[in-house]
Amino acid sequence: MLLSLIKKEFVLEFRQKSTLGGVLVYLAGTIFVSALCFKGHLDKPTWNALFWVITLFTSVTISGKSFLKETGGQGLFNYLHYPARQFIVAKILYNMVFMLILSFLTFFFYALFIKNEVENISLFLLVLLLASTGLAGVLSLMSAIAAKANGNFAMMSILSFPVVMPLILVVIRLSKQAVDGLEWAGVGFDFISILVALNVLTLALSFLLFPYLWRD
Repeated sequence: MLLSLIKKEFVLEFRQKSTLGGVLVYLAGTIFVSALCFKGHLDKPTWNALFWVITLFTSVTISGKSFLKETGGQGLFNYLHYPARQFIVAKILYNMVFMLILSFLTFFFYALFIKNEVENISLFLLVLLLASTGLAGVLSLMSAIAAKANGNFAMMSILSFPVVMPLILVVIRLSKQAVDGLEWAGVGFDFISILVALNVLTLALSFLLFPYLWRD
């Protein structure tokens, strides 16, 4: 059941190519314009900050439509055919995979158009994985709340902002260590622990709260 739900999400996404195409154009265009403006002369803090600004807006765009299309007849069909917890887990996993792929593409375009400032690649990839997981959990739940309140993309963005900020602050701290080239012995594992704890908390809240939201 879970795998079929995830497959359905990918099939629907690739059937409606407008969102995917728009995100890819935004991604490449933003990085290309940044490269023209900065002419490759970004210091490491600016490189790191710009990377996560682009990643955050891309993630919000992807997740914002997760539940906005699950209304009316489609929402009733899903309610009758799929268990609530499996449905939200499928949405989170789909968004996580999608965000992770786009994060890798952002990193690739950065290296292509600007330059690669990351010195500890393995730590940076771990941060990308944890950030994608946390953002998927938060943004999927916020998208569901906005859809149930008959809200739009703007409402979802407003609801997400205060919840996402603690996650992003920890992610920026960790990725800065990767950009600065800290070896694993010098990495702040307290930040990794906080990031993992935030991910577990957001996923648990989504898992526990979504069934009540699903019934309304």
